[in-house]
Amino acid sequence: MNLAAVRSPLGWLGAAGAVLGLLAGCGRQQPGAADPVGPPVREVRTAPAVARPMERTVDATGFLLPHEAATLSVKVSGRLLNLAVDLGSAVKPGDLIAQVEPRDYELRVQQTEAALAQARAALGLPLEGTDDHIPPEKTSPVLQARAVLDEAAKNRERVLRLAEQGISSTAEQDTVEAAFKVARSRYESALDDARTRQAALAQRRAELELARKQLADTAVRAPFAGVVQERLANLGEFLPAGSPVVRLVQISPLRLRLEIPERKTADLTAGQTVRFTVEGSPEIHETQLARLSPALTDQSRVMVVEADVDNPGTFRVGAFVRAQIVVAKERGVAVPAEALVVFAGLEKVISVRDGRAQERLVTTGRRGPGWIEIVSGLDVGEAVVLDPGNLQTGQAVRVVAPVPAAASSASS
Repeated sequence: MNLAAVRSPLGWLGAAGAVLGLLAGCGRQQPGAADPVGPPVREVRTAPAVARPMERTVDATGFLLPHEAATLSVKVSGRLLNLAVDLGSAVKPGDLIAQVEPRDYELRVQQTEAALAQARAALGLPLEGTDDHIPPEKTSPVLQARAVLDEAAKNRERVLRLAEQGISSTAEQDTVEAAFKVARSRYESALDDARTRQAALAQRRAELELARKQLADTAVRAPFAGVVQERLANLGEFLPAGSPVVRLVQISPLRLRLEIPERKTADLTAGQTVRFTVEGSPEIHETQLARLSPALTDQSRVMVVEADVDNPGTFRVGAFVRAQIVVAKERGVAVPAEALVVFAGLEKVISVRDGRAQERLVTTGRRGPGWIEIVSGLDVGEAVVLDPGNLQTGQAVRVVAPVPAAASSASS
């Protein structure tokens, strides 16, 4: 460009026109370019919030425990002769668990049987028999003493009659009187001796029963059906009375024991439904609450409750359990689970007003298969967008497939 032309007024006007033309050319839309507009209208599906029956539950954790558990011990001392079970052995009531050497106790039984026969003979009873009753007056020593007493009484009576006639002397009277007193004393002594022998016979009978009981106690038997959890003794050991042999647990049914915090115990009653899962398995099992403790624990302030659980064969004693106790059934507001959006800790749903999306902050509660309870922020009948994704407040939307309330409730 000529510098002189630029300095002239006409030059200035020409330069300005060139600049304006250049700017207009730059701002002119190129053929085929799109117009700058806002976000396009988005097609959405909606479903109404519905009222549906819900369960009010109490969450708890606990363990599966044996319905019965016992450490079986020997009741008499002796050497362990036989141990019929081992770890994991299943037993029925009355099955032999262990056997202590019985020979010493067999000899004790024979000894007490002989002492019992001797006591029966002393009373004039047969050596063998189970009926030990005999009146003291019927024993031989008492019958003999009774005969002597009767004879002395008759002699005394005769002498007294003669004395009335003046025939008997005073010496004879004194003699028969003394003889009568001696006979009566011997009779009473014979009665006492018979009663003592009866007591001795009862003692010998009790000793025999005790010896037989000790002989029977050399065998340790299962008190209930169960499985051996632990073996605590070995063959050949000398075991003092009370020494443990095995630990036995009953594994079906099991006790589901739960601990409930104090603030959640008000609505608990026996018979309520309990749903639970066992650690390591997603399968949900169901039972009923059977027993409630009448008191809270002193330190942890929880109430222990129990339910009986049939063991399908896969439950293990001591397994950790998560449970829900259904304390009430009521109706609440629910929306499909795909309508909820969670961002930065906030829960919200998207509703539609005047063709535009509107965020609604909500508070959720219980959850079920395909549905979520809305505690606050939404009323029954209000429609919410399903699968809103990144839909924002104010964005234009068009409802293309509203889900009827009945269908939404059924799918939930």
